[in-house]
Amino acid sequence: MSTAPQIVQKLWNYCNVLRDDGLSYGDYVEQLTCLLFLKMAHEQTQPPWSRPSPVPAGSDWPSLLNKDGDALEVHYRHVLEGLGKKSGMLGLIFRKAQNKIQDPAKLRRLIVELIDREQWMSLDADVKGDAYEGLLEKNAQDTKSGAGQYFTPRALIQAMVECVRPEPMKTIADPACGTGGFFLTANEWLSGSGQWLKDNAAWLHRDLLKLNPRQARFLREQTFHGNEIVPNTRRMCLMNLFLHSIGELDGEPLVERSDALITEPRAKVDYVLANPPFGKKSSMTITNEEGEEDREALTYERQDFWETTSNKQ
Repeated sequence: MSTAPQIVQKLWNYCNVLRDDGLSYGDYVEQLTCLLFLKMAHEQTQPPWSRPSPVPAGSDWPSLLNKDGDALEVHYRHVLEGLGKKSGMLGLIFRKAQNKIQDPAKLRRLIVELIDREQWMSLDADVKGDAYEGLLEKNAQDTKSGAGQYFTPRALIQAMVECVRPEPMKTIADPACGTGGFFLTANEWLSGSGQWLKDNAAWLHRDLLKLNPRQARFLREQTFHGNEIVPNTRRMCLMNLFLHSIGELDGEPLVERSDALITEPRAKVDYVLANPPFGKKSSMTITNEEGEEDREALTYERQDFWETTSNKQ
């Protein structure tokens, strides 16, 4: 099994190879998200977990390993289309996902040499999460339009969490959660992980708190509630949370695809941590339950916005 630096380096190296073929960081992260989900879902069917797979047979990880060449590319495309129509967490991860790797040899290499060689469920959350976070940050810097994926500086998030000081067994919402930065930092605060805590005075307060098993389970499964209207961003957020040991592959999705400005929240929460989009005009594509798309322009008339700008950050 590779060490953490080796895994991070392999992720970066192969990203650069695919970028030479015209793939953006976002395209790469999308493929990585879908393939990692399938690999980890398969790993959970093996000892010591021995859990039923949430992925139907024929669309699972072994089905990809058994294909090569053009047959692999065609099968992978059909897998993405089929799983995107499923309900629950499975459908949310794969909804509207597309294969952007047109070279079957490079797709095979990504599956076999990069992902299949590691036991991802056994890796430390920091190993998986830090590598994925790095790709998300590069994607945010690389995407000129932003598309709702503006990467809030981690130092700002850490300062806000330190001010709020969330407590165990309390719920936290982010109505514009993006790739989940506020959730991850709040999780670090509550679990006592994160080097930033140890590097400042916040650790003196935080060190007094030790989670019991009940609190730890609540943190993993019930603490966080998010909204994100961009499908790709929500997909990345769900995988980002899971790679940081938040949520379950076959559990209830922690992030809804709904506009928090126009939708009444289904449940009240104890804390709201957010960096909302500030643009006054935008557009979005709405997909109904039948999969039909309708693109509509949205104008937010906010009396508390005294300055107009075309910069949606």
